[in-house]
Amino acid sequence: MANQTDAQIALSKVPEVTLTFWMIKILATTLGETGGDTVSMTMKLGYLVGTAIFATLLVVFVVWQIKATRFHPALYWATIITSTTAGTTMADFADRSLGIGYPGGATLLLICVLGSLAVWHFTLGSVSVDTVRTPKAEIFYWVTITFSQTLGTALGDWIADAGLGYEGGAVVFAAGLLLLVAANYWTTVSRVFLFWAAFILTRPLGATVGDLLDKPLNQGGLAFSRPLASAVLAIVIVGCILLLPQRAGRHPGEERKTGS
Repeated sequence: MANQTDAQIALSKVPEVTLTFWMIKILATTLGETGGDTVSMTMKLGYLVGTAIFATLLVVFVVWQIKATRFHPALYWATIITSTTAGTTMADFADRSLGIGYPGGATLLLICVLGSLAVWHFTLGSVSVDTVRTPKAEIFYWVTITFSQTLGTALGDWIADAGLGYEGGAVVFAAGLLLLVAANYWTTVSRVFLFWAAFILTRPLGATVGDLLDKPLNQGGLAFSRPLASAVLAIVIVGCILLLPQRAGRHPGEERKTGS
């Protein structure tokens, strides 16, 4: 029984959800915003070309992640970063280039996220990250993550554009995350629901912080260099990966089996 449990643990290629996970996730989403804007705006390649670049990288990293035989923190977070940069350019392309607008884009992407979760649950019986240990589950996991990253970008832009600005938007999403933390500790709300809600909310938080850093002063930003901000964020993320301990996520019943 112990060997079987060890084998199951080894199959997990996603990290345990801890404070370190959320710290790096928020940094990664902020980098996704500044990195996506660097390619599409600063380099003037446009949203469509930016989307093509990052979507291609995303496919490469997802395939690499699925083919990996164990959890590699650097590979996992590289895949997350490509998903969030792809989400930035895809959301901007839909909202601005296609003219869908922030409300329309956010609504469409919310339907995509909920649809992905529904199909995942119908197919495999659970959308808990603790069960992501097969190629099929990993595919659902990364599709849902990419939709959620794109949704988060649209939400961040929508709230900021609605009059709150980037600072106000960041405060709103940070407050939402604090409410989810409170619900985690003091309510019986489904932890799976809380995880995905937090996962989605960290993206617009990162988007508004990223926009606050690199947007011009007359648009409410701090006018930092996008490439420089992206480089600094990337260095901090690498430092967190190297210095902060991470391990593969636990599975349902693992502690009970280990102790039996």
